[in-house]
Amino acid sequence: MGRMTATTPRRVLLAAPRGYCAGVDRAVIAVEKALEQYGSPVYVRHEIVHNKYVVQTLEKKGAIFVEETAEVPEGSIVMFSAHGVAPTVHEEAAERKLATIDATCPLVTKVHKEAVRFAQDDFDILLIGHEGHEEVIGTSGEAPDHITLVDGPEDVANVEVRDPSRVVWLSQTTLSVDETMETVGALKEKFPLLISPPSDDICYATQNRQIAVKQMGADADLVIVVGSKNSSNSVRLVEVALGAGAGASYLVDAADEIDEAWLEGVSTVGVTSGASVPEVLVDGVLAWLSERGFEDVEIVKAAEESIVFSLPKELRRDLRAEAAALTAE
Repeated sequence: MGRMTATTPRRVLLAAPRGYCAGVDRAVIAVEKALEQYGSPVYVRHEIVHNKYVVQTLEKKGAIFVEETAEVPEGSIVMFSAHGVAPTVHEEAAERKLATIDATCPLVTKVHKEAVRFAQDDFDILLIGHEGHEEVIGTSGEAPDHITLVDGPEDVANVEVRDPSRVVWLSQTTLSVDETMETVGALKEKFPLLISPPSDDICYATQNRQIAVKQMGADADLVIVVGSKNSSNSVRLVEVALGAGAGASYLVDAADEIDEAWLEGVSTVGVTSGASVPEVLVDGVLAWLSERGFEDVEIVKAAEESIVFSLPKELRRDLRAEAAALTAE
């Protein structure tokens, strides 16, 4: 790219959809409602969603984030994060007499149920995902004897199964669609009788955010993805942007992490955000860019999203009971 002249138009391409998905929205609201309903503290096992700002905001309101169930005082309320937990965690909570609110995303629960069903039918389950990610730990815990983790196409060579005619693949919901299908392709070469899940496990929001970034990335000199480093779907958006032809792409938690040097020779900046990112952080990035002459914002729309999930059932029950009590007064 040559030196920019004063006449080079500066513009921002803003991806849509971006930011909160239905599962994140539900989980964050669940913590807020639980704090209103039961008072603080409400304990949350693991970060409710993988976003630094969201976690800090909820901490200020009285949520206490813990790594393990054992850290929660007996008899307290504990909420499980959107990523889901293994059955052993439910057992631990019951032993500690904890009241649980399960904010697992329904799309993650779907994968858990698939794992249970295929394990009951004695299939070997190849779970495509990132080692150590909370979602993978939770899903694997549903059928540890039947599940083998496959962490990317290069991992396929090491995979061994008992019976190549009884093998199925499942995946973490927040991976990149292309990389997952590449891994599936490699697995099918090795196990031609490999079965696919009834419906693809990559969630609609992950897919839509990647499609929008692909459309945008080809035209952008720089793509800024707003999201936290431990957010799998946000990290994937950077990879997808670069794969689509973006000149450069970086992950930032907020505008204060943008390096002015990234704008050198840049006329088109793409902006998007991961599925656990509140819009206020994106607004901050747009304001930062606007101050530097990138005032012209074009929306790149890839899909309409209208999915909403109802609150966790434990919370709905108590909110209903309260409403009924107020009406009776």
